[in-house]
Amino acid sequence: MKTHWIAIDWGTTNFRAFLMQDSKPVSRISQPCGLLSVEKDQFAPTLQALLQTWLEEYGNLPIVMAGMVGSQQGWHEVPYAPLPCMAKNLAARTLAFTTPWGSPAWIIPGVNGNSPFSQPDVMRGEEVQLLGLASLHPARQHTALLPGTHSKHAQMVNGEITSFATFMTGEIFSLLSQHSILGRALPEQQEDTDAFLLGVKTAQQGAPFTHLIFSARTRRLAGEIAETSVHSYLSGLAIGYELQALPTGLQAWVVGSPTLTDRYQLAAGQLDLNLIPANGDDCFIHGLWHLFCQLQGTPS
Repeated sequence: MKTHWIAIDWGTTNFRAFLMQDSKPVSRISQPCGLLSVEKDQFAPTLQALLQTWLEEYGNLPIVMAGMVGSQQGWHEVPYAPLPCMAKNLAARTLAFTTPWGSPAWIIPGVNGNSPFSQPDVMRGEEVQLLGLASLHPARQHTALLPGTHSKHAQMVNGEITSFATFMTGEIFSLLSQHSILGRALPEQQEDTDAFLLGVKTAQQGAPFTHLIFSARTRRLAGEIAETSVHSYLSGLAIGYELQALPTGLQAWVVGSPTLTDRYQLAAGQLDLNLIPANGDDCFIHGLWHLFCQLQGTPS
């Protein structure tokens, strides 16, 4: 018998839902209605409205959620699971409740611990992708990059998350390109691979990051990069600086959208790194299916 349920990734800025038939998505919803656009007491009515078509057709389906929906600013705060962490640890700390319309619901807790740089660190949502990666590509050890607003570098051993570190690469790029002098009064930006790779190369020079980023202005003034290529150069600087944290010759997975994984692979090619792409949605779905089965007490 086929089991229908709903998998949800509810982040700070975006909402994505997948209507599932066992481990296979049969329909999906994507809306820019993340936590920042939802009032604290409006999560239930917002979710019901977003899922209305599916609920009318299939009834009060089980709903499994991950991401910032479990944060202090989310629907229900769910305390993190500590490192090291595997699926059973996440399942044990998952918050179970019933929605106002009668759907059984769960929120996955996220993970916390100290990074390899001895700083406290957290993730919400990426732990599900990591479990999915281990399920889709079994191995004794995984090194994985999960690029995004807050990029993660993670290590897994035998399906257990053992360490990770966060890099604010996407948010820094957004701030610099939209809210600093570096991005002010620019014409419409164009993708420029040469400018991007110049940024990657420049990031390897060992200079302080706050000095390097000013070169997005000075290289433009000197005519070394076009005014339409400043964003490409800044992106290369930010990603290239992040990738300095990885040892030369490393082989790792890069998990995300094809647009992002392509960009990271392009940068890695300049740095003697081998990044193998994995689709972020596929990893998220398989990871949440694995957790849903654990919560139901059934094999995945």
